[in-house]
Amino acid sequence: MRCPFCGKNDDRVVDSRESRDGATIRRRRECLDCGRRFTSYEQLEDIPSMVIKSDGSRQEFSRKKLLGGLLKACEKRPVGTRQLEDIVDATEALLNRSEDREISTREIGEFVMMRLREIDPVAYVRFASVYRRFEDIGAFMDEVQALVGDRSSR
Repeated sequence: MRCPFCGKNDDRVVDSRESRDGATIRRRRECLDCGRRFTSYEQLEDIPSMVIKSDGSRQEFSRKKLLGGLLKACEKRPVGTRQLEDIVDATEALLNRSEDREISTREIGEFVMMRLREIDPVAYVRFASVYRRFEDIGAFMDEVQALVGDRSSR
């Protein structure tokens, strides 16, 4: 490790500690040339999960983007942030189980809608209207009628 003070590449590790989540190791180092101490952080190299868009392009999975969409769909609804974070966590787990670390937006959308449908029907319809790109009121009504039909058959 190169010393940030003198630039020499000769040091020793004085102390190592794991972070709370166990994903990072903090190391205190001492430069053997100038004697000054500095900190380095070590973590596993993260292989990004990729989302395959409907046009075939690939984009890195964004937890923040998915959570933002869910928050928008659940605006002014009795759905807790913890519930939405659980959906995002489950989506990330689905991605991590994938051998090639790629998933289509269709799979993500269906997975998220299935969970949102169980939590709040109104939020589900809101999310579905954006995800499925309803072009007219007919498509919107079809989705609502399917939802009402499911509820009455219970």
